Amino acid sequence: MRSSPRPQENPPGALSRFRPCRSGAPHSPEEPAMSTTVTEKTGARTDEAAAVITGARERIDALDDRIIGLIQERMAVSAVIQESRIASGGRRVNLNREMEVLAHFSDALGKPGTGLAMKVLELCRGRI
Repeated sequence: MRSSPRPQENPPGALSRFRPCRSGAPHSPEEPAMSTTVTEKTGARTDEAAAVITGARERIDALDDRIIGLIQERMAVSAVIQESRIASGGRRVNLNREMEVLAHFSDALGKPGTGLAMKVLELCRGRI
């Protein structure tokens, strides 16, 4: 009967200070063990950080839902404006107004605000 070979001992301070976490991967003793799913979902290294991240992400998801709803509402209002303008013989798009919107977003959010405003205007131009 063959005996299994003894594991080689690590040099002092090598992996001997690590213990496996629940997933089997080593981590340092200063860091508490946590589940792999917490790490995969949040990127956090502690359960406490994962809880904070999870809560904040739930708030961001709710904010995103509100932002999407507001953009959809803006699209509907913009469609009314465009229909009225076209019905009166005007053009669908008013470039002076779009420049005001671009400036407003840029003033409030800096240079990235201009790009955001361009996307919002693109969404709101519709296909009348």
